[in-house]
Amino acid sequence: MFNLLYMDCRRLVKSRGAYAILGVTVGLLVLLALLVAGVSDPGMLDAMQSQGAEMNDFDRKMIQEIRNMSQLTFARECLGSGFLTVITGIGMALFVSSDFSSGYIKNICFAKPRRWSYVLSKALLAGLYSGALTVAGVLVTMYAPLLFGMRLGADPVWELVQYVFWMWLPHWTFALMAMALVLLTGNSTLSVILAVVSGSGLSAMLLQTLCRRFQWPPFDQYLISSIGRTQCIPGLGAPQMGLILACAVGWGTVYVAGSLLAIGERDL
Repeated sequence: MFNLLYMDCRRLVKSRGAYAILGVTVGLLVLLALLVAGVSDPGMLDAMQSQGAEMNDFDRKMIQEIRNMSQLTFARECLGSGFLTVITGIGMALFVSSDFSSGYIKNICFAKPRRWSYVLSKALLAGLYSGALTVAGVLVTMYAPLLFGMRLGADPVWELVQYVFWMWLPHWTFALMAMALVLLTGNSTLSVILAVVSGSGLSAMLLQTLCRRFQWPPFDQYLISSIGRTQCIPGLGAPQMGLILACAVGWGTVYVAGSLLAIGERDL
């Protein structure tokens, strides 16, 4: 299993697709920091007013709140929409699907006893990949505003480590879901579409609508996409930690088990 993980890590490092995903992530986050810095710049506010734009007290208060944000709060505002979740799912789905298109999976899984090693190595790779994207995303959102003259308040290192860890768990679980989708469908396009639909919160919104319509309990809050948006906050307490851990372990187990069943029945 660890030999397979080592080979996967080498393939991932040499993959141009992985760097493309990372480049898109960094580029979009830097662009977002540029837009926020421009909107909250006092000079920009004066220029807009001189051009006849109407600014009320609410607008001024909102701009001041942006300027007073801490680094982790800004990171939460940028990443809390599920953007990084979607990116993680797309990257993992494309990497796993490349095993089918390149024939790599046929060489590794020619015998069924080795198929569980393949799934477990991919599960560990999903953890490493999602962790790298999570760390990169948080660091970029924390320090990119400095490039545009926007200085955010610093946070204690422990709070930073805690936030990254609890944010990483849902991303790892979502990467496992992307892996399971590829192994179940065998179609990279369909897997990417399903990852985008789920990670963007559309599936959670649909489930929420059904729960309200039929007066069910709010099951939507236990979906991984909802966990990432509502529970992964700076300075989270024990209830949020317990919910994140329970959902990550529960859904992760389901996705790994589904992957094992799917690859066990698939004719490679």
